[in-house]
Amino acid sequence: MNRLARFAWIVVAWNLVVIGWGAYVRATGSGAGCGQHWPLCNGEIVPRAPAIATIIELTHRLTSGLALLALLALVVAVWRSRPAGHPARRAAGWSMLFMLTEAGVGAGLVLFELVADNASLARALFMAVHLANTFLLLGAMTLTARWLEGGPAGMSLERRGWRAAIVGLLTLGVLVVSVSGAVAALGDTLFPAASLAHALEQDLSPTSHALLRLRVIHPTLAVIVALALIVIAPRLPIDGDETDGGGASALGLGPGTWVALLAALQAALGGLNVLLLAPVWLQLVHLLVADLLWIAVVLLGAAILAGRAPARHAAVAAAAGAPSVG
Repeated sequence: MNRLARFAWIVVAWNLVVIGWGAYVRATGSGAGCGQHWPLCNGEIVPRAPAIATIIELTHRLTSGLALLALLALVVAVWRSRPAGHPARRAAGWSMLFMLTEAGVGAGLVLFELVADNASLARALFMAVHLANTFLLLGAMTLTARWLEGGPAGMSLERRGWRAAIVGLLTLGVLVVSVSGAVAALGDTLFPAASLAHALEQDLSPTSHALLRLRVIHPTLAVIVALALIVIAPRLPIDGDETDGGGASALGLGPGTWVALLAALQAALGGLNVLLLAPVWLQLVHLLVADLLWIAVVLLGAAILAGRAPARHAAVAAAAGAPSVG
């Protein structure tokens, strides 16, 4: 793997840390730690005698700022080292766009006071948009790193009609489940249950808050999509193969197999999350596996819909120390 691709994967990993810390901010009710101020914290650059919630929220802002700077450095390096038309350039550009919209949504949550104990449907909508944008950002950065490795150049729908349709449905399914999970996690945070029976009573009661009545949608969708991933993903042919052996990892597992394994793990964690009443630490683990599953689905789609690298792109990859393709 060449150095630029390695840096791109480091940027992806750092963003996973930022996403996890953002979830910790929500789960601990620290979103109002800096008051109704953004980008300042309680009207100051460096708060004096900050409370715990302020430290948690400020840390999230600082790590997010570092993520933005790291991505900016990556975008500049990609545009300087790769020729016009290279897919990594486009993916890096989309990454920066989604990073900026990510910052905008985060700022909106603070400025509109959709944090802490706010239980409005507007906050749920913002959380859904936030999660969807986060996944689009992760997907774009993942493709940037993959294509910097010297992998097949971009994606093509040519002669991939049914496979493209299945990839699209699986990708959409994972995104919808994850968005519903963000809303469910918000309900868990705002309306904690004392027991499993109490949680079921909250979900089924017609007088419960809308966030609680929406919460039951997530496990239903999650089971359906997990089963689809486990059954279908390993059987999707790559490069005309009958199995997902194309693009196998160092462990000998193809991208479809990784998707199935992560889907099974995520389903198990989801069940444990329900039984243990969603403790903060398990919410964070559940989110991390969701992020990894999304990355695996993106890589599977990239492998199935892979195009062939033009000669000039292969030459650049070879010069950068990556294996040529095509």
